[in-house]
Amino acid sequence: MAKRVLLAVSGGIAAYKACDIVSRLNKLGVEVQVIMTENATKFVTPLTFEALSGRMVYTDTFDYSYDASIKHITLAQEADLMCVAPATANIIAKIAHGIADDMVSSTFLAATCPVIVCPAMNTHMYENPSTQANLRTLEERGISLVGPGVGKLACGDVARGTLSPVDEIVDAIAKALGPQA
Repeated sequence: MAKRVLLAVSGGIAAYKACDIVSRLNKLGVEVQVIMTENATKFVTPLTFEALSGRMVYTDTFDYSYDASIKHITLAQEADLMCVAPATANIIAKIAHGIADDMVSSTFLAATCPVIVCPAMNTHMYENPSTQANLRTLEERGISLVGPGVGKLACGDVARGTLSPVDEIVDAIAKALGPQA
């Protein structure tokens, strides 16, 4: 049986790189279910992820138009691993503090599988003491962090804050899933 990854995409410019994560995981035989924050849909449409994954993308915690299941619970239960990529300062703060006000943060709270968080944001946001404290909180709870990398940011600066290379993220996911991935 194929391993299942729940890929949670939050609203940063690096959201387009999540498309490559889906494609590469599919090539490894991993089933990928994508969920998105509303802000993420401003950068990449759900349709793009649906075409790449072959699965419905969920963005609204309260959308029951397809079936009566409680999606943020069932998707969390079905996942072998959850990966948040890109993880903005906003979604990191929400998940570190148990705020569940969108599809991604609600699903995160219901997840009992291993979780990988891939930070991506402006370097000043990343270095902010609040963000650093939130990242430490996630690590203390056993959540794996991949990145961020150093490179050219959306603002034009070259600094820490870019999404880690897709190869590194996919490798971390495959390693966490074990030999069958």
